[in-house]
Amino acid sequence: MTVTIDRGAHNGVDVDAIREARTAMTGQPAAAQFQWRVRNTWHSGIHSQSTIDDYFGVGAEQSHRQPFTIDTDHPELFAAEDNGPTPVEVVLAALAGCLTGGVASVAANRDITLRSVSATLTAEMDLQGVLGIDADVRNGFSSVTVTYDIDADATPEEIEAVVAQSQKRSAVFDLLTNPTTVVVEVG
Repeated sequence: MTVTIDRGAHNGVDVDAIREARTAMTGQPAAAQFQWRVRNTWHSGIHSQSTIDDYFGVGAEQSHRQPFTIDTDHPELFAAEDNGPTPVEVVLAALAGCLTGGVASVAANRDITLRSVSATLTAEMDLQGVLGIDADVRNGFSSVTVTYDIDADATPEEIEAVVAQSQKRSAVFDLLTNPTTVVVEVG
């Protein structure tokens, strides 16, 4: 694994660039207003494909260097084709990516060198809710557990503090643990 070190980069994170962005957005709160977008197209059965390309941020329309696609489906166990992970597995992957990216950023900001970081996420879910068997059973996760294995030049207490700060600043953790207004429309 090769890590490119840029100005102020530590653990592959350009800390100076993050600090500069924070300073700029502190002085211009409108620049911090972002709109993330995903376009989804149904293919067949339970299989659909989401495309991530453009977004709004820093006061203007932006786009990724290339579009990204994520196929979602369900396993054959549910009479589906298993063309991709289930949507709830994608949510777990989003949480893992957000928290782990935060671990790398926080560690870099604290001058902690990471040698390896891995996370295992498990989520408990009772399908009686989703399947309409029991209206009192929640449709979503009843719990999520994130277990980290981190090798770094830090004490266990410092690593715990890095993970805690990552959790505190994680957008996906916030989405999963706090109510969010979601409006579903038919256009």
